[in-house]
Amino acid sequence: MEKPYWEGKEYSYFSHKKCEFFPCHKNADPDDFNCLFCYCPLYALGEKCGGNFRYTEKGIKDCTNCMLPHKRKNYGYVTGKYQELADMMKRAKESISK
Repeated sequence: MEKPYWEGKEYSYFSHKKCEFFPCHKNADPDDFNCLFCYCPLYALGEKCGGNFRYTEKGIKDCTNCMLPHKRKNYGYVTGKYQELADMMKRAKESISK
């Protein structure tokens, strides 16, 4: 089985161990913590992000327990969702234009 094009590439993984908040999630594995997606690009997808989140009583999406964007192996999953994000933004723009 051929590995994904991004696997083993420097651009797909960045660990900022000198960050004051590293790692920013409790129980995270510091040796496999990808800081590349420090602010998750999938947040806007709501329930379609695929991560381990919950909604607070006030309706705010809480991703405290989500490691999806922070694991080295999930780079392809995250970037694979970019078209879905682009489509969502296009639909939002179109609905505003009407």
